[in-house]
Amino acid sequence: MSYEEFNLEQISSEFGLEIEENVELFADIQEVQLDEFFLRYLHNNIPLAVAISTEKAKSEMILAPILIELRRMLNNQISLFSGVKFNVDSTRGLNGFCDFLISRSRQQSFIKSPVVAIVEAKNDNIKSGYAQCMAEMIAAQIFNEREGKEIESIFGVVTNGNQWKFLKLNKDVIYIDLNDYYIISPEKIMGILISMVKPESINSVQVNG
Repeated sequence: MSYEEFNLEQISSEFGLEIEENVELFADIQEVQLDEFFLRYLHNNIPLAVAISTEKAKSEMILAPILIELRRMLNNQISLFSGVKFNVDSTRGLNGFCDFLISRSRQQSFIKSPVVAIVEAKNDNIKSGYAQCMAEMIAAQIFNEREGKEIESIFGVVTNGNQWKFLKLNKDVIYIDLNDYYIISPEKIMGILISMVKPESINSVQVNG
């Protein structure tokens, strides 16, 4: 078994987690100012990615550029991994590949705790990605605990490039944000991503726009 084989019932029963869907997680997060060149890049590439309409195209043309820009805006104080094997506990099915993984560490050669966010690209059916993303979030929580770097919340993102859905794992509850966010408002999406992964050490550092 691997991350992609889980369903929501298994996530709840096998890991003893409650899944809560009626909560607004990020409604109060403010938009951030984005670089004009980056906005032009998105404006040019989003229609192409949508026209190609594959997970790979959306991952390469929309997700990766947004996450790379996120890292730049945080002064490269986070690490970003793409298509990495993240085997945490194969006996419980917590093994396989993550589309994108973000750690609050500048170490880019290997995954170092604390892992704070998992981002999964899906073609069209957002809900089909919930269970896989949740399994990867659970693995991240266990990984952090083993490394002695427990953090309060692990975040997840499931997106088809256009629609973005955000999740949060806190102790034994996984929250699915009530709201959907869309790439037409990249300033809001980036604001949410920054709030999820911003290292404590960057509190006194200006977030570059």
